[in-house]
Amino acid sequence: MLARLIGSAVLLAVQEVAAKENALSDTSSSGGFSLITICVVLVFIGIFAKYGLVAGKRTLEFMVSLGASKKRLDQTRIDIYNHLQDDSKTEVEGRETSYANLVNTYYDLATEFYEWGWGTSFHFANQVKGENFQSSILRHEHFIAGRLNAKKGDKILDCGCGIGGPARNIARFTGAEVTAITINQFQVDRGNALCKKQGVSDRVKLVQGDFMKLPFPDNSFDAVYAIEATCHAPERDGVYSEIFRVLKPGGIFATYEWCLTDKYDKNNEVHRKIKKDIEVGDGLPDMVHTSVCTKALGAVGFEIVEARDCALDDTYGGKTWYSPLTPSWNPFHQPGFQFCPPMKKALPAVLGLLEKIGAVPAGTGQTQVMLQAGGIGCEQGGQTGVFTPMWLMVGRKN
Repeated sequence: MLARLIGSAVLLAVQEVAAKENALSDTSSSGGFSLITICVVLVFIGIFAKYGLVAGKRTLEFMVSLGASKKRLDQTRIDIYNHLQDDSKTEVEGRETSYANLVNTYYDLATEFYEWGWGTSFHFANQVKGENFQSSILRHEHFIAGRLNAKKGDKILDCGCGIGGPARNIARFTGAEVTAITINQFQVDRGNALCKKQGVSDRVKLVQGDFMKLPFPDNSFDAVYAIEATCHAPERDGVYSEIFRVLKPGGIFATYEWCLTDKYDKNNEVHRKIKKDIEVGDGLPDMVHTSVCTKALGAVGFEIVEARDCALDDTYGGKTWYSPLTPSWNPFHQPGFQFCPPMKKALPAVLGLLEKIGAVPAGTGQTQVMLQAGGIGCEQGGQTGVFTPMWLMVGRKN
């Protein structure tokens, strides 16, 4: 019954878009689906066929949530973000100075897209042979949790938590109490609602705050972790020193960092474009080399226990972390199908039409283009090896 309701709702949505598209283009055709509409239908078919009823339900929830966000979002949000990321208008120093506004605006725009397209854990993971996407995400989180030496009852800080997917999983895995911090209030509200829904609100709590100025006393936590989050910091020394401050003596900090690798050549135009696409599409003030992060971790007082690129780990015949982003003409390969040439044009057009009929906030189409560029940049960064989203560092506070 639910499947039929979802299917009917999707069909009605597609028909509404098609009707509006015909009206806007002033055509005399009645009932004919254009290339744009066909592409949207293929996306929904691919989602339903590959991921089933749960993902179909999530797609409808995404559309409903996006529609409700008109009270929170408008065209000015994406305009502010684009202004900050435009090198002709704002230099790196300006983005670093305005990092809080940059990152908060980015996650106002991106969070619902992330949850719809990726799930509640906003990070990558290699897929070892035999794993599916979700099990690889969970293993990646358990791996870093294992580095913390945490035990039941410990107090852990998740530094840059998104909507709390890793925090909930790590709390279940370790038995610890996790406080998770994010600069974005929408993420706090969404994450705490999910904690309550999943019955872990007694062990996981999201709070709003800036990890460059952590709102906690010295020596508050037994362990701290950050998963693909501190790349948003304007300077690594600043965020690492704050983490060092709130960590108890003897405690462990473990992180997966987004970094440029030794293969990156600043004189290579293709490499520079990859770097810029990732920064624009993922809310980063400036991306740095692995060595910058490792040096900064040691400079603030940590004993460096481990530093290496987990992207290079053997998958034993599995898939790379960037394989979900690889463009595909197969509608059953999601989200890769959304990166093939027709879909790159179709999805922004569809969202633009939905903006015109008032179904989603103004600027949604531009947001999708921005996120799409980030996905392409990440995939190309992985293919060329100039970028890693999982530079693992483990430090101890002695």
